[in-house]
Amino acid sequence: MSLRDAWDVQAAEWTRFARDPLGDRWNLDFNIPSFLELVPGPRRRTLDLGCGEGRLAAELARRGHRVVGVDSSPGMVAAASQLVEAAVADAAALPFEDDEFDLVVAFMSLQDMDEPEAAVQETARVLEPGGRFCFAVPHPITLAGRFESREPNARFVIEGSYLLPRRCEDVLERDGFRIHFVAMHRPLEAYVLMLAAAGFLVEALREPRHPTNPRWARVPLFLHVRAVRP
Repeated sequence: MSLRDAWDVQAAEWTRFARDPLGDRWNLDFNIPSFLELVPGPRRRTLDLGCGEGRLAAELARRGHRVVGVDSSPGMVAAASQLVEAAVADAAALPFEDDEFDLVVAFMSLQDMDEPEAAVQETARVLEPGGRFCFAVPHPITLAGRFESREPNARFVIEGSYLLPRRCEDVLERDGFRIHFVAMHRPLEAYVLMLAAAGFLVEALREPRHPTNPRWARVPLFLHVRAVRP
């Protein structure tokens, strides 16, 4: 099953999880606020690439952005459309004109795309010169390894190669939710090479870690990047 299909089949459950304060707590509590610190203010038009159920696009709209979301999952777009303008579209073949946006964001979506390289190329095409591309992904190290136990001082272990891309799957079951996480692990270098191939220059990079969890305060959970199209 493609990454696209794996997320579409659980769109309803993901929406329930993402919108419940007991659900996607780490994204709600600190990943989204941290990411928004990197995002420029509203100007002409903003694209949310891989918008999912629409929570980030809705927050950008509240901050004054004229935002449109796109996602390959009809189920996700149906949920996002309750909050903002959204459309079903392939990130690797965007239905927009050249230079149509001054800002593109991709929050926790590039790792779930089957063709992220093409998506980054398309992002560069629809951005105006001087436009920014901001994205967040699980930090590559978190997909490559895991802690040996739940003890605060547990060792973090990577089995196999950090450098080789591979599909990662995990199931979260708690508080009445069941989410099947599916993503591609890619090393940090792979994301930088995608940006370079599309002509982007990296302007800022952050590695947020959990503010209170003793294990995840030692290892970054997410990777945030802001790049500019010269």
